Order: sequence, then structure tokens, then C-alpha cells
Amino acid sequence: MKTLERLVAERLLKIKAVKLQPANPFTWASGWKSPIYNDNRKTLSYPEIRSFIKLELARTISEKYENADAIAGVATGAIAQGALVADLLGLPFVYIRSTPKDHGLENLIEGELKPGSKVVIVEDLVSTGGSSLKAVQAVRNFGCDVVGMVAIFTYGFPVAVEAFKEAKVTLTTLSNYDAVLEEALRTNYIDQSEIAVLQEWRKNPANWNPEA
Repeated sequence: MKTLERLVAERLLKIKAVKLQPANPFTWASGWKSPIYNDNRKTLSYPEIRSFIKLELARTISEKYENADAIAGVATGAIAQGALVADLLGLPFVYIRSTPKDHGLENLIEGELKPGSKVVIVEDLVSTGGSSLKAVQAVRNFGCDVVGMVAIFTYGFPVAVEAFKEAKVTLTTLSNYDAVLEEALRTNYIDQSEIAVLQEWRKNPANWNPEA
């Protein structure tokens, strides 16, 4: 029987929310060259997959954080999923901007969050962990307790693992880079000869040179 990580990976690959191109790398906004591209927003366009992810995120939160008072989504990728999960769990929902609004109240957190609340943050994708942990800090600065973060996918970069450890945040993800590689290999999306390149990239993505 397939694990949840593999089931989610299978669905992400099926709808091309995850693409692997070790021979023709993508260029991320950061300038990094990457053999993988991930866009979990695509899951929202497929009702069955959208529902599957919503249910699994909600189940994870119910099992690990039954004392949660509110759900917070990280803008913009996790706003929709966070709202779906909060609705299913019957909990208040807010979302966290990457930068404050430049007018009005200049809010960083949109919605109503009561100070002292136990908050679970929903993220769609964790790469280096930088933007995810900025969201954690925004909630903490508001006087709330971040009891954990759940996300659809993580690349599992060592820098992110270390950053979450330092910030004392527990991260739980539905799927990850290893599960995607296993599933891609099983379905012949990639072949065994490409695995070494894909694994090498993750060790040091900022300095990876596909032509070296």
C-alpha cells in the first residue's frame, strides 16, 4: 500500500503541479537553476485532488494539534487551502501577507486573530523556509502561539531543516522531494540515470551547476 507521501506525489505529478526537467532546468525567481518546478495552486483546479489535499491537511491538524484555536494561511499560495481547511475544521481563518499593506491599517495579518490564540499555519510549499518563517514571526509578534505548520510539499533542503529547528517550529508535510522522485521513477517519468543529478541539486541548490 502506498504511503500518503507517495499518494500526494502521484497526484502532483499527474496534474503537472510538479515538473521534473533535469536535462533542461528551470530558473527560479531567485536566479537558482533547478531541475524541479512546483506550483501547488494547480491542485485547486482539480476538485478531487483539491478535496483530497484539504482532507489530509485537516486530518493532520486534527491529529497533531487538536487544541488549535485558528488557522493561518501564508499569502498567496496557501490562502485558498488554508481557508478550505479552516472551514472543514470549523475554525477561524486569517492570512499572513509577505509585506504589510501600503494603505489603511497596514495589516500584515488579514482577518481577526485574538492575541493568545494557538495557531496552526498552512503553507503550500516550503523551499528555504524564509518566507514561511517570516509568517511564523508575524503571528508570534501578534502575541499568538504558533503550535505548528503544515504544508503540501517540501524540497527538504538542509538549510530549511536547520531554520525550522532554530525557530522551534514543527513542520509536517503531506509530501516531499524524495517521494516525488520515487513516484517519478516508478512511472518512468525519469530514469535511474537521472536520480544522481536530482539528488545532487538538493544538497546545494544555490550553487548547483547543471553543466558542471
